[in-house]
Amino acid sequence: MTRFVFITGGVVSSLGKGIASASLGAILEARGLKVTLMKLDPYINVDPGTMSPFQHGEVFVTHDGAETDLDLGHYERFVRIRTSRHNNFTTGQIYENVIRKERRGDYLGGTVQVIPHITDEIKRSIREGADDADIALIEIGGTVGDIESLPFLEAIRQMGVELGRDNALFMHLTLVPYIDAAGEIKTKPTQHSVKELRSIGIQPDILLCRSSQAIPEGERRKMALFTNVEEKAVISAVDVDNIYKIPLWLHSQKLDEIVLRKLHIEDLPVADLSDWKHVVNAMEFPESEVTVGMVGKYVELTESYKSVNEALTHAGIEVGTRVRIRYLDSEKLEGDTPEARAELEGLDAILVPGGFGERGVEGKIEAVRHAREEGIPYLGICLGMQVAVIEYARNVAGLNGAHSTEFAPDTPHPVIALITEWQDREGRIEHRDAESDLGGTMRLGAQTACLTEGSHIAAAYGTSRIEERHRHRYEFNNAYRARLEQAGLVISGLSESGELVEAVELPEHPWFVGCQFHPEFTSTPRDGHPLFAGFVRAARDYQNERAPDVGAALTD
Repeated sequence: MTRFVFITGGVVSSLGKGIASASLGAILEARGLKVTLMKLDPYINVDPGTMSPFQHGEVFVTHDGAETDLDLGHYERFVRIRTSRHNNFTTGQIYENVIRKERRGDYLGGTVQVIPHITDEIKRSIREGADDADIALIEIGGTVGDIESLPFLEAIRQMGVELGRDNALFMHLTLVPYIDAAGEIKTKPTQHSVKELRSIGIQPDILLCRSSQAIPEGERRKMALFTNVEEKAVISAVDVDNIYKIPLWLHSQKLDEIVLRKLHIEDLPVADLSDWKHVVNAMEFPESEVTVGMVGKYVELTESYKSVNEALTHAGIEVGTRVRIRYLDSEKLEGDTPEARAELEGLDAILVPGGFGERGVEGKIEAVRHAREEGIPYLGICLGMQVAVIEYARNVAGLNGAHSTEFAPDTPHPVIALITEWQDREGRIEHRDAESDLGGTMRLGAQTACLTEGSHIAAAYGTSRIEERHRHRYEFNNAYRARLEQAGLVISGLSESGELVEAVELPEHPWFVGCQFHPEFTSTPRDGHPLFAGFVRAARDYQNERAPDVGAALTD
């Protein structure tokens, strides 16, 4: 029977419930348990696919093509699981399901209410997502006291009663602030947060206390008394400089033992966290260091590129190189000005990640031109591949005004366009109507790509057949494939059908690769990702060729 751990948060948001949940999952997995994780988001959007990165951060795409919360990225990076649409659901999805059932008469004409219909649908979704796991970790988004999260909290309260305390426990993450002026740690916010949680019928079994410093024994005892939580189950979640230290820190406080004891799971092996120790050690003692310029329009909010940032870090672990990311605002790169050129100076590699919208596109194209002309390693992901094609079409193939119809519908050379704009509907490629809702017009999820033997990308992967996740609407326009190939652009990856371009590169360039898919979604700290590792190696080689003394600086 699956056991459930419900993780709630209090006081303020962004305390790290997702990373705490993922870290606990990593420790339990290291003890031989089959673990799954789930995120329940209280917002009414059906999914985050149409939400602004300024508000929500990155949209993580699962193998089966669901657009989900970025915490699912943490789950896959910390635990060896493949998440799906069943690992994340929102208030919007729950209500949509209930309304659909009501419309077809499933409730036999009864009055549809939050209790029991909404809460029953939440419980059904939780059980479905838990599948056959030994332990399911269920993270509730938002904080206790939010009106939006009340149905979710009521649902897990009911599950706690139905499952019994031997099969379910509640872990509450809260803030324990340190007040500089008083020189004291304050426990009152935690006391009030737990009081709010208990007022709706949930008694936490474990307190995870986020603080800037270790919580003294006296304060831990005080919180235990006021919240009715045993003292050893009041865990100090101290700020760390590296999120991959968190499994080691939580294990040192015996969090896994507390969870297993409360769930009456016995006779498990001791957690083997040697791979996490290797990750931390590799990050703290790199052999070299490179600087990668990431060109985007959300540079002030690095959560918007969370998986790309982490994938670069993972590649650095594998290659033995610390990766410094310099975030470059693409709007500041527009135009061949001294200021724009100065922004691109001193880089060992350039990366343009995925994105939507016209703002900053010309700056991204300028960054591509700089990388191509100066021989700087380049990796373009999704839109990053598309702007590379546009730049090459304009400046090498002589297609003046070349663009994507996403940004310039009247361009004379639509080298990037919707499939419907360059192939008849009777063609072999299935597609949705471009006029339908924004949430239903994209190529999403894992698909197979076939790589050209001898290409940079095939060498990086070590194989000619790969499977990666997609999230995009616009494609390389096949009407221009022959002309761009004649101008020297190599089509180094195609879809399994051979119809869609998946990767491009420049054979005379030291390392210039654009891919239509999103390799960052499958990168993990323990295994890395071959394409990012190849990119970071190329950056290191470029640095050593340009200034050998720089690459060896950290080893002196």
